[in-house]
Amino acid sequence: MSKGFRQSQSTLHTWSGLLLGWLLFAIFVAGTAAYWREALNRWSRPELARVESTDRVVQGAVAYLSRKAPDAQSWFITVPTPQSAGADLFWVPAARPVEEGRGRRGRRDTRAFIGSDGQAGTARETRGGEFFYRFHFDLDYMPVFWARWIVGIAAMFMLVAIFTGIVTHKKIFRDFFTLRRGKGQRSWLDGHNATAVLALPFHLMITYTGLVTLIAMLMPWAIVANYSDEAKLYDAVFPQAPVVERTGRAAPLVDLASVVHDAERRIGGSVGYVTVFNPGDAAARITLTRSGTSMLSARTPGIAYDGVTGRMLWQAPPPGGAVETQGVMVGLHAGRFGDYPMRWLYFLCGIAGSLMVASGLVLWTVKRRERLPDPAHPPFGFRVVERLNIGFVAGFPIAMTVYLWANRLLSFTLERRADQEVNTMFAGWAIVFLYALARRPARAWVELLTLQAALLVLLPLYNLVALPTGLTATIAQGDWVLAGVDLTFLALGAGFGLAAWRVHCFRPKNRRRPARTAAPAAGWAPAE
Repeated sequence: MSKGFRQSQSTLHTWSGLLLGWLLFAIFVAGTAAYWREALNRWSRPELARVESTDRVVQGAVAYLSRKAPDAQSWFITVPTPQSAGADLFWVPAARPVEEGRGRRGRRDTRAFIGSDGQAGTARETRGGEFFYRFHFDLDYMPVFWARWIVGIAAMFMLVAIFTGIVTHKKIFRDFFTLRRGKGQRSWLDGHNATAVLALPFHLMITYTGLVTLIAMLMPWAIVANYSDEAKLYDAVFPQAPVVERTGRAAPLVDLASVVHDAERRIGGSVGYVTVFNPGDAAARITLTRSGTSMLSARTPGIAYDGVTGRMLWQAPPPGGAVETQGVMVGLHAGRFGDYPMRWLYFLCGIAGSLMVASGLVLWTVKRRERLPDPAHPPFGFRVVERLNIGFVAGFPIAMTVYLWANRLLSFTLERRADQEVNTMFAGWAIVFLYALARRPARAWVELLTLQAALLVLLPLYNLVALPTGLTATIAQGDWVLAGVDLTFLALGAGFGLAAWRVHCFRPKNRRRPARTAAPAAGWAPAE
């Protein structure tokens, strides 16, 4: 391979990684946290007990909906798992002319939460871990369409950076076993190489499958060429049971828990979602969808029952090859199919990916500072990149932790509390950016990394003092979902603390070139 080609790939690798690297870092970190979104959902509602009986929660949901929305067009129930604290549910009210044009104003009145005791929960309003999951591909404060285009373009840049990195580093696997400490630029490059190679298959998979999840938006031409009618596309990709009209004749709903058990036997896995159409009517229909945690493909099959007799009426046909392939790609990206060892593997690889992006961003400034005529007075563009590195690499993890602290400290009665948690996160992030502008970079790195370590370590300590679900209580009860979250915070806090200490102790070496007072002796060659 020619040196010129490898050099061109090195330039492409540098700029494809730098231009959108800050956004990619935020996407990677939020997506990594999202692998534990169910656990974070529970952690965010510590006043709720874990689910011991799924049937009890489902029956409680039906009882609540029968009282609250007996004449609704449809009910939607999420079937809880042992990792959750209950079931989310919402309903579509019966259409009435006076309600037309209300938009989203009444949406909050059509949602509820059923706790593990089968009763309507009174937990704090929060997005929990779902926020990190949505943020890593929908961002926030902007239309979803544009957010997904931005994320899709960033993923394309990431894929280019990965492939050009492989081409550029011809000894990349040998370099993986080389980690020189305290060597400035060389140490950053070694760390970048090690985190890149350590989880290289994961990085390729997660980036490519992330693009596949957005493929219909990014590359719609195949769909346009084959489906002139959008309804036919949705019938092929998301088959649904035939719709029936309400008859107006009242009829009791069949025992939903027994229907769930029968559906699980027929579809070969646990049920994740239940939709009841025309509840309380003779034409009631129950549609159940298999949980994404029980299979690799995200295109989970559905099955429909008569809502009065409990007789099975319809089962989704096997998906075609293209649909199944896309479903497997999405499932691989989400990682919901895996048990705890697989989730931990995804999580650790996600951390490696985050470190890879972060070290690449920092490496850019480290390399160029050594080449500056006056490193103590860098040009404006260099200072902008340096501050952006601090604001994203140190600032975004701090912002995420501020979000978790807001979950604990904001008043339960605060209006639009879940939105205020998010607003607090971005306000904290903005403060970090301002701080990075005001402080000398070397000090800002140490101080912000120390702050992040303290915020993470203090979270479990706050839970221990202020809540009945502190670490000692959850370990004693064998509740390793909540205990695992707190222990992970402690481990991450220790990691950030170690990073702060290493940055604090680092002293760059002054490089002085030897004076050329005489011709070099035979056999002497420059170290560079």
